[in-house]
Amino acid sequence: MNCRKTIAIVVLFLFLSSSNIAQTSQVSKVVYVDTLFENASPLWYEVDTTGTLQIYLTYDHERDSPNRAAGHIHFCVHGEADKSLRIEFNNLDNVWNGVPGSVAKELLSVVISEDGKVWRSVSLSPTSDGRVFGEFLLKSDKLFVARVEPYRLSDLDRMLNRLRVHPAVSIDVIGQTVEGRSLEIIRLGNEKARDQVFLRARAHPWEAGGNWVVDGVIDRMLRNDKDVARWRENLCIHILPMANKDGVARGRTRFNSMGKDLNRNWDKPANPELAPENAALEKWIDQQIAKGQAPSIALELHNDGNGKLHISRPLEGDTTNYLERMELLESLLRRHTWFSEGATKSNFRNPGSLGEGWMERFNIDAIVHEFNCNVIASTGQRPLAIHWKEYGSQLPIVFEEYFKLRNH
Repeated sequence: MNCRKTIAIVVLFLFLSSSNIAQTSQVSKVVYVDTLFENASPLWYEVDTTGTLQIYLTYDHERDSPNRAAGHIHFCVHGEADKSLRIEFNNLDNVWNGVPGSVAKELLSVVISEDGKVWRSVSLSPTSDGRVFGEFLLKSDKLFVARVEPYRLSDLDRMLNRLRVHPAVSIDVIGQTVEGRSLEIIRLGNEKARDQVFLRARAHPWEAGGNWVVDGVIDRMLRNDKDVARWRENLCIHILPMANKDGVARGRTRFNSMGKDLNRNWDKPANPELAPENAALEKWIDQQIAKGQAPSIALELHNDGNGKLHISRPLEGDTTNYLERMELLESLLRRHTWFSEGATKSNFRNPGSLGEGWMERFNIDAIVHEFNCNVIASTGQRPLAIHWKEYGSQLPIVFEEYFKLRNH
């Protein structure tokens, strides 16, 4: 080998080595991953040889079922400021209604924050082997990472404390969770109004968007203007703001503390030992029916990666009028909110869900309303709490027009 070629090779080697060193020096060293705070994910982690932080989510399992779920993400990385970090998410293979699937198909983004208060959304990308990853710049020595903008028990408690002193609000404790946490129904409006609405959020613990929607409804109904005065007179809105408090407290993904899915088994009476949350709600429904104040429509609020209205079509009974009413509701949501994703296909069924169970057992128009946790289809925005609260603030006018058109 001649001298010039030898020198060139040495120079190239030194250049590449120095480039790699410079690149490596920009990667943040992971000091610790903290999950010892409210609503944090149960997980384990390791840093691989490339400096990538490997996050392994922990599954929660359904009782007497193959179903499992891992999708709740909420942790804090302690590292070096002004350096980048690659995070990969593992254990994404879930089982839903007995059918294997993967959260990777829907895990397209997360939200991040330096202080756990102000959040912004960032994209994730799939790997070739069923995981997803993101590239993050640590602006400080801490970075909070979450699937959706968190809404914790403490957030709910602050809201309830604020509402307890408001003359236009009534709060009733209807029962307790498996672990003894109270379950509240918030009532806004005229208890004896003809038009009654029911909203339930957080049956699945990771799906915090429903809580933010509920906050938006409540904030709008507490303003002092002509619209609110009319709504309070003509509507009664009942809200169960956090159905699965135990799951939220423990950072679970889907099931309650006895391994039950609170959006299943509504086709039969609830087991008070395994699902006291549903048993308490069922008792409340029976009481409302006995008083002639049953909800005319019920919305079960959830998050997923599609954002559709889940309108069930039971095999028995004539659902023609129900489907017409749901078409009316969908058209009003499109008119007054940013909703645009549409409804499920004409053959969709979800037996045992609140949407289908309440129709069959209590003759209540009920649907499961999903909110896409990655993007708002009509605007292209990545959803944060402010967007879901805006949606909730627009629901009272939707309900008013729905009943006006339905009743006439």
